[in-house]
Formats: sequence, C-alpha cells, structure tokens
Amino acid sequence: MRLVVFTIPLLVVILNWLWPLPLPLALKVVAAGLIVVAALYHYWCRLSSGSVFAPEFPRPLIIAFNWAFGTLLFLTFFQLGLDLCALLIALVRWEPVHIPTLARLGVGGCAGGLAAIGIANALRVPPVHDVNIMIRGLPPAFEGYRLAQLTDMHLSRLFPASWAAAVVERTNATKADMIVVTGDFIDGSVAMRQADVAPLAQLHAADGVLAIPGNHEYFFDYSDWINHLSGLGFHFLLNSHTVVTRGQDKMVFAGVTDRSAPHHGQAGPDVGKALAGSPADAPIILLDHQPGDARTAAAHGVALQLSGHTHGGMLWGLDRLVARGNNGFVSRRYDVGKMILYVSNGTGLWPGFALRLGIPSEITLFHFHAG
Repeated sequence: MRLVVFTIPLLVVILNWLWPLPLPLALKVVAAGLIVVAALYHYWCRLSSGSVFAPEFPRPLIIAFNWAFGTLLFLTFFQLGLDLCALLIALVRWEPVHIPTLARLGVGGCAGGLAAIGIANALRVPPVHDVNIMIRGLPPAFEGYRLAQLTDMHLSRLFPASWAAAVVERTNATKADMIVVTGDFIDGSVAMRQADVAPLAQLHAADGVLAIPGNHEYFFDYSDWINHLSGLGFHFLLNSHTVVTRGQDKMVFAGVTDRSAPHHGQAGPDVGKALAGSPADAPIILLDHQPGDARTAAAHGVALQLSGHTHGGMLWGLDRLVARGNNGFVSRRYDVGKMILYVSNGTGLWPGFALRLGIPSEITLFHFHAG
C-alpha cells in the first residue's frame, strides 16, 4: 500500500506533467531525477538521524525539501484535474485528448506557489489567538483567569532556538496567569535538541508552567526528555493533577500521558487516576495531547479539555481526513456533553510535512468566565 501511495504521484507528475513538456530530453531526465529525490524526502530524513521524524539537515535544505514535497502533492492533484477536464472536453468534442503546454506550466506554477505560501505560513511565529471560555462552576476568584496554551512546537532544525525564543517572548507578553504545553515539544534526542529547547526555560507565569508529553516525546528517549524539560521549569502532569487556589476558591489542572505510551513501555492515559483526590467542587481543566478520548474526559466531569496533536489538519481538505483519525475532532472548539474541548491548531509542525493553508498556527490565550 505504501509503495502504491508513493508511486502514483511520481507517475502522474513525471509521465503526465513533465514528459509531455517541450523540453530537451537531458533536461527532462535531470528534472525527473530531482522529482524522485524530493519524493524520497522522508527516506533521507531517516538516513540523516535514524528517525523519519528528525531531519538533521541545514534548515534551508529542510525548507527546500518541504517546498518540493508540497509542490509534488499539489501538482499531482492539479494534473489529475487537468487530465479529467481534457478528457471531458475531448469526449464532448469527439476529438483526441490534448492539454496545451501553457496549461501544464500553469498548474506547475500554481503548485509551486501554493507550496511556498504553505511553508511560509508554517514557519512564522504564531499570533496570539484569544478565546473566551465559559467554565462551569468557575469560582468568582478565577473570573477573567488567563491561560496560555502552546502545543506541537516540534522544535527541530526547522524550528530552532531562534524560533523558540520568539515564541517564548510572545507568550510571556500575554501575561497569562498560567502557561500549559500540551505535548510534542521536540523532534530529536536531548543531545540533538538541547540548544533548541533552552529558550523554553524563560517561559514564566504567576501560577507556573504545566506540561504533558505528546506522542513524539515517546519516539525520542521519553524519560530523558521528561527529566530534561522538568529541569527547565516544566511541571509535568503524568496522570496527575495540581490545584490552584485563590483564597478559598480552587481550580484543578490535570494531565494525562499520551495514547501511544503503552507502545513504548510507559503508562497510558488514565483520567480517573489523574483526578483521584481532587477537590469535588472545583472545576477541572484537563490536558490531553490527543483529542480522541474527549468523551471519556467529559464523563469524568471535566469542564475544559485542551488538546493538540492534529495541527488543525494543516490544509483545507486534509483536515477532514485528520478528523476521521481523531474521533471527529480536528480544530478548535467542540462541545462534548457538558465539557468544552479545544483542539489547538498547533504552534509549530512536524518538519516532515511543514505546510499550512487556511489553518493558521496559534499561541492560544484563554480568558475564563463563569458559565
């Protein structure tokens, strides 16, 4: 199946788009070779680091690969659409199928342009996205509470220390009462990413900085990462909770491990364990990297669940497929029973497919109100 998925775009782009162009044969052969090299991007990633998730190339080369890979993706669909239109026109006119060279060049230019816009959108430092949330049973002392969420930063050669420092500066400028990070901090080992995550130590909020792991932390030395990030000031909620107080008023912040944890010999998510011993009358804010188990959280009386993982779907159209893999949850707010689920579009992206079109990245700032 993987071979079929890989081969079809190559056949469409090389045979249906490139080869009919009026170019010298030598140039076509070179271009076809470059197309194959771009299509093998994830293979080169694995060769560079031992993991498909961590391309250890210079940043400009990773950007170029993402642009080329995105161009191939868009061009495949555009060329198939062009083929279909040409076929319909030929049937109506009852004449041979013909696609003008200008039309081929046009879809090629559109594909390259869209890929360039997509990667530019992915690489930017996200804006602050303000969200007003009505919290069931919110005590008066927490009216107007400000909570900043970062998620899916995927710090890497593509999202390096300079980018992380800019995200930290923008997040601190919100003056949030608390900051939470809902997983997928990195792509790479501690040795690879130590310098890239260093700016995160500067995150600060009056009530602290809470965190949970995402699935990518389990791909790279999970225990080492939890220890290292804890040393940078993150308080990890691993199937546990903490209580924030304002006088006699209380609010519970709970966190669970990732659904992928059991596959790596670690404890899986357990909402019941995370909430054990929490104040019965306090509203519960749950951090869960993946949104798929939201209905379980709602059944445990959670008022607000914050998740990431989906990157919002990244591209129009692709978001519908991503939703299918996450029980229908893909981007921003959902009402799940009496619980509110918020699925952030993500702060960064996996460097293996760093494109965004129509689904912006975000630093989310929640404003809590009683409701």
